[in-house]
Amino acid sequence: MENFREHTKVDAERAILVGAFLKKNKEFNDNLAELTALAESAGAMVVDRFQQKLNRIHAATYIGPGKAKMLWDRVEDFEADVVIFDNDLSPGQIRELEKIIEIKVIDRSELILDIFASRARTAQAKLQVELAQLEYTYPRLTRMWSHLDSVAGAGGGTAAGAVGGIGTRGTGEKQLEIDRRLVSKRITDLKRQLTALDKRKMREIDARSSSFKICLVGYTNAGKSTLMNTLTGADVYVEDRLFATLDTRTRKWQLEGGKAVLLSDTVGFVRKLPHQLVASFKATLEEAVNADLLLHVIDVSSPEAISQAENAMSVLDEIDCSQHPMLVVLNKADAVNSQSQLETLQTIYPDAICISAKTGMNLDILCENVAQIYGGNESVYKVTLDISDGKVQSFLAANTEIIDQQYLENHVVIHTRLTSNTLAQLKSLGCGKIEAV
Repeated sequence: MENFREHTKVDAERAILVGAFLKKNKEFNDNLAELTALAESAGAMVVDRFQQKLNRIHAATYIGPGKAKMLWDRVEDFEADVVIFDNDLSPGQIRELEKIIEIKVIDRSELILDIFASRARTAQAKLQVELAQLEYTYPRLTRMWSHLDSVAGAGGGTAAGAVGGIGTRGTGEKQLEIDRRLVSKRITDLKRQLTALDKRKMREIDARSSSFKICLVGYTNAGKSTLMNTLTGADVYVEDRLFATLDTRTRKWQLEGGKAVLLSDTVGFVRKLPHQLVASFKATLEEAVNADLLLHVIDVSSPEAISQAENAMSVLDEIDCSQHPMLVVLNKADAVNSQSQLETLQTIYPDAICISAKTGMNLDILCENVAQIYGGNESVYKVTLDISDGKVQSFLAANTEIIDQQYLENHVVIHTRLTSNTLAQLKSLGCGKIEAV
């Protein structure tokens, strides 16, 4: 059989999308909108959509041999190059489907991994994506590719001495075992490299522990990068496509009253994000885990806004930060298509703020709300320390808002505003006396 899996990229290929759902599943997606966006983001040209409700999942072909034959007819009619399933398929199901429809078949996770691979720019992102791809591939090596045959030992299976002679003959090693050993070694190497990068990343996060940290989270393409650029004057890359940026960026955001906070942008979320990606991007997502406040950005102009918000929350659950203090931001309110959907979202999130990151609408209200939350995290303290303790004085000057400072004979009294993080860090420095005012 021809090998259709020399690569899984779909750039510039004609694609048929397939969505198969169990009839008992109430979440039937009747338009494959998200998979369409993913496929187009990967560079494919969507030429047809094929949807089926199933009584049960067929073990060999997922959709059943009859439906697979119908799919083959569609492939012929539309001259498709690839079929993309909105489901995760087993290696055996992919192999059997490719036998029937005679073109490449990839599943949802492979598509997302391919998009991430094409978007990775920094060394860390490239390592994270490669690790996710290999961890997805490793348990699926069995019988997926046609080259996984036995590699005869030198002389094995041949006339005596034909290759390597006496002492070199044997049954040989299966190519599958060779591949698995190589993949396993590469996974180990990648994890070691990422561990070193993760430690550096965590040191960077720890170094910012005295600052009030805000993290933008939400569904991919919700407008997080545009919002960050508008609020901070940053130059984060922006494009109207899914997963346009993968790397976390942190910038200083100056609030009213001279208060400065740190604002971070994170990789966007998507429905059924492959857990391999969540695991490999753990250090990147640590920005959200360690944030003092999450800004959950929702694209209210999308017809799928409600489900996208729910999917983003499920990812936040997965990384254990759904209980963090959170402010919901309903972005692109100037381009809303459904007033009823907007009203539903405002009912679900009654404290949400409607904004437009592109036009600047209501960003002043967003800033005021963030400033109030930041202020509520602060308290005034009286710090008394030895006049020679320059380390603590430098720390307070650099990381806090000093209200008053008095130098006495052998000590200094400082009244300052401290966040809970700054207070903890100040105590760790072992300064003199700290009293709440």
